[in-house]
Amino acid sequence: MGRIIGVYGTISGLVLASSFLVGWLMGAEIDDHNVFVGYTIMLVALSMVFIGVKKYRDTVLGGVIRFWPAVGVGLGIAAVASLFYVIGWEIYMYATDYSFMGAYVDSTIAAKQAAGAPAAEIAQFTAEMKAFEAQYANPLFRVGITLAEIAPVGMLVALISAALLRKSSFMPAKASS
Repeated sequence: MGRIIGVYGTISGLVLASSFLVGWLMGAEIDDHNVFVGYTIMLVALSMVFIGVKKYRDTVLGGVIRFWPAVGVGLGIAAVASLFYVIGWEIYMYATDYSFMGAYVDSTIAAKQAAGAPAAEIAQFTAEMKAFEAQYANPLFRVGITLAEIAPVGMLVALISAALLRKSSFMPAKASS
């Protein structure tokens, strides 16, 4: 089980971490479209959770797995992938001189101004965003926020995978000839 968790978690994690590099090299801007793309990449990368649980069910357990053991394998794969995600983000932050949060804060304040919000609301929002930017400079806070991005997606994929794969009739293992 440990080997399957390690292999599929690493594959998933490398896809996740490489997405930061690709985005950086392409000069991706901060906008809602990139948030959609980011979560889509997470789902694609975390498909390794499903594949890993299925591999474990079919090759190690003879085609049958109960829900909770499947959840455990899925969460293990997601945890390894999340570790790669956090490390990849920290490498990205270092490579970009930690400029992400400043640009994010500036873009959200500009969007609020463009929407025509009242000056008092913009001032309060700016103060809140600047406070968040100061918190984000703390690596422990940043790691927690980064984990909060990926962990719920990983948990959801693990639960769905376990629910589907606990039925041995769902995508049964192919009989070897």
